[in-house]
Amino acid sequence: MLRQLAILLCFLASVHFACAALIPNGLFVDGAVLQQGRAIPVWGVAGEGERVTVRLEGHEVSTVARGGKWSVNLPPMNAGGPFTLTMTGENQVTAKDVWVGEVWICGGQSNMERVLGPQPPQKPIEGWQEEVAKADYPRLRQFQVPRVIPSTGEPVDVRGRWVACSPQTAATFSAVGYAFGRDLQRNRGVAVGLIACNWGGTPAEAWMSRETLAADPELRDLLTRLKPVPVQGKPNPTMPCILHESMLAPLQPYAIRGVIWYQGEANCRNAAQYRRLFPVLIGDWRKAWGQGDFPFLFVQLAPYLGNTPELREAQLLTRRSVPATAMVVTTDLGDADDIHPTRKLPVGERLALAARAVAYGEPLVYAGPAFTGATFADGLATLRFEHVGGGLVAKEGPLRGFQLAGADGIFAEASAEIRGNTVVVRSAAVSDPIAVRYGWANVPDVNLYNREGLPASPFRSDCR
Repeated sequence: MLRQLAILLCFLASVHFACAALIPNGLFVDGAVLQQGRAIPVWGVAGEGERVTVRLEGHEVSTVARGGKWSVNLPPMNAGGPFTLTMTGENQVTAKDVWVGEVWICGGQSNMERVLGPQPPQKPIEGWQEEVAKADYPRLRQFQVPRVIPSTGEPVDVRGRWVACSPQTAATFSAVGYAFGRDLQRNRGVAVGLIACNWGGTPAEAWMSRETLAADPELRDLLTRLKPVPVQGKPNPTMPCILHESMLAPLQPYAIRGVIWYQGEANCRNAAQYRRLFPVLIGDWRKAWGQGDFPFLFVQLAPYLGNTPELREAQLLTRRSVPATAMVVTTDLGDADDIHPTRKLPVGERLALAARAVAYGEPLVYAGPAFTGATFADGLATLRFEHVGGGLVAKEGPLRGFQLAGADGIFAEASAEIRGNTVVVRSAAVSDPIAVRYGWANVPDVNLYNREGLPASPFRSDCR
């Protein structure tokens, strides 16, 4: 009896210790990268009423745990490191080799998820072996958010590790994220942290909060129309809000500079709805982070038999209407027969170029020609563009991919030529054009660029 009582007392003591133990959010571990120039939130769980003190490079902030949770804000810091982050309550947790630099979320579906190294049965990333061999960037780090959906009632947290980029680890990085981070670190000269939060085959609504969808008259039916489908006994990751709850919310409010996003394939069947859905998603994330209109840079879908021009148009309209966004055009980086094109490194490089302009204010050309309007007269369509950079160019031969239509709405192939910063389009089959389209196909054959080598986005003047 005494032995059983002793065992019970030991068990109760261990339970008390476990409940009282300070546990920081899983992002605050060895090798972490923290955002420079912003207040740095640090948070976790601890025993009720437990006093928690957080220290980092001469800064110290204390609080008291309430409801089993604690949170503090360290003051903004300049880039640097390595530092030691210490979190002390009834126990002490230490994160070493911590750097302050630039932090970006790498979100979306499989084309962001795709790693740099081999991932059979998919085709290898173009140039991956040469890139991995020289990938010695110890201050470029990636945190992979686990692709899991906790059972109902489980506490939501994120557990993982920060991995420094080296020839031994680079193959495990998101290919797009790696190229983005590599170029960003070269340009900014500071540590860069990539938080890979992505899942192949998932629609945008899976990454949005329930409150936002429920409050939007045009989107709230998503919460009722799509029913749960068990997948091997687990919830379906394509369900609305599920990945926001299990993977995204646990990251908030970790201080970040912005987001890079490659998604849309899973929403191609509802491209018209994506016009509303995508801007609302961006607003949802910005509201949840509480850091204002942070840069949200995204990739327009590449040519593929299943990727529709209407979805690309929805992305283009988002770029036009939502502040602090940029869109990377990939008309030259696709594969008609593979939804996972292998030319991922140029995608990341173009995202880094956009970040340098949008996030860091560098006065450079970061996007390809973007249609702004057309004038129709004398059987011709004269097209105007922004982001012309050093001028418009036709790559590899005469301009391709233009169509004209008259009042009957029937589009015919058209010839086009560059005149200064405009493009003039004509067609023998259309004597009185009223509408023009460019690259309006699932797999567009197009070649309009600016002199900086960035391609023009597909468009249509008859957008409704």
